[in-house]
Amino acid sequence: MATSEVVNGNNTNETKGKTITCKAAVAHGPGEPFVVEKIVVQSPKKMEVRIKILYTSICHTDLSAWQGENESQQAYPRIFGHEASGVVESVGEGVSDMKEGDMVVTIFNGECGECMYCTCEKTNMCEKFGVNPMKKEMCDGTSRFSTIEGKPIFHFLNTSTFTEYTVVDSACVVKLHPQPTATLKNLTLLSCGISTGVGAAWNTANVHAGSSVAIFGLGAVGLAVAEGARARGASKIIGVDINPDKFITAQSMGITDFINPKDEVKPVYERIREMTGGGVHYSFECTGNLHVLRDAFLSVHEGWGLTVILGIHTSPKLLPIHPMELFDGRKIEASVFGGFKGKSQLPNLATKCMQGVINLDNFITHELPFEEINKAFDLLISGKSLRCLLHL
Repeated sequence: MATSEVVNGNNTNETKGKTITCKAAVAHGPGEPFVVEKIVVQSPKKMEVRIKILYTSICHTDLSAWQGENESQQAYPRIFGHEASGVVESVGEGVSDMKEGDMVVTIFNGECGECMYCTCEKTNMCEKFGVNPMKKEMCDGTSRFSTIEGKPIFHFLNTSTFTEYTVVDSACVVKLHPQPTATLKNLTLLSCGISTGVGAAWNTANVHAGSSVAIFGLGAVGLAVAEGARARGASKIIGVDINPDKFITAQSMGITDFINPKDEVKPVYERIREMTGGGVHYSFECTGNLHVLRDAFLSVHEGWGLTVILGIHTSPKLLPIHPMELFDGRKIEASVFGGFKGKSQLPNLATKCMQGVINLDNFITHELPFEEINKAFDLLISGKSLRCLLHL
C-alpha cells in the first residue's frame, strides 16, 4: 500500500488509482479524545476527488458534533472536520473542472450546478450535496475510509478533513483562482466560518453603508460578520459577548461598541435601542441560544429591522417569537454558508480576501501540529481561540 509520504503536491503518479494509508484523527465515541491512527483511504470514484490535506481548522460545528449533542446525528467511528485546504491528489471519472496538483478548499454545502436549487439565483442550496448533518457516507452508500483492519469509518458534512487524505464529491471542492501557496493557509477559513459570516452580511442581509449592526456572539463567525459589515461601510457595529477579553480583538475587526450582558441591568435589546435611536438595521445571532436569539430579534428597529440566524440550535424548542410580533415590521431569516454558492462564488471571495477587502490574519489565533488536535479542541472549549489551524 502507498503511504502518505509519497505525495508532495507535484507528483501524484505513485498513488493515483491506489489506496493510501495515512494518519487521521478518529473519533470513536461522543466526547472521547481523538485518536490519531493509521487508516486506509480508497481511490475516488466517479465525480469524486481525493485531496491531500495541508491545513485544517476547528469550528464550533465540529465541537458540537464531536460531543454528540444531537443523538440522531451520532455515528462512530468517524472522521470529523470540514474546514480545510490542500492539493488535489487524484480525481475520479468525469471530473473536468480540476486536476491533480490544483490548490483547493473543501466546502460542506456543495454545488452540483445542475439541480433546481443550483440553477436558481435565490438560494445556495443543492438538492444532492447540500449540508446534511445526518449524512455519513458517500452518495453510493459506502465509505472511502476504513481502519487498517477493514472496518468502515464514517464521513462528516461532505468533507471529513481531520485526515491527511480525504475523498469528497467534486461538488464539494473549490479550486482557487489564483492559487498562491503563500496564502493557502489563510484561505482555509473560507471553507466555513469566514464565508458564513461575511456572506451573511453581504448576501443575506445586504448591509448598506451608514447602517447600524448588532452581532451577538463574537466567535469566528460573529467577527466575520463584523469584517463584512465594516467592508460594506456600516457606521456602528455593536458586539455582544459575555467574554470581555474578546473586545480588544473585535475592535480590530470592525466592532465599534461592546456590550457585556453580565454588566447590564436592562435587557440587552433595550440597551441597543437606546444606543441606536430605536434599534439597529441588522442583527446577527451567532450563539445557538434561543434567549440570545430573542434579544437579537428585539434589538432591530421596527418597520425595517432584519435578524439573521447563524447559530446552530440543538434544542428542540421552537422560535421564541410570537407571530403577531412580525407585524411590527421586524424580519428574521437564517443563513447557510453566508448565502454563497460555493463553487461558483467562493473564488471571488478568495480574491477579495487576497486583495485585503477582508482581513483573515487575525482569525488564526493558534497553530499546532495535527497530532495535537485534542489540545486544539481544548483551546476552543476554553474560549481562547478563534481558529486553531492544524498543520498536516
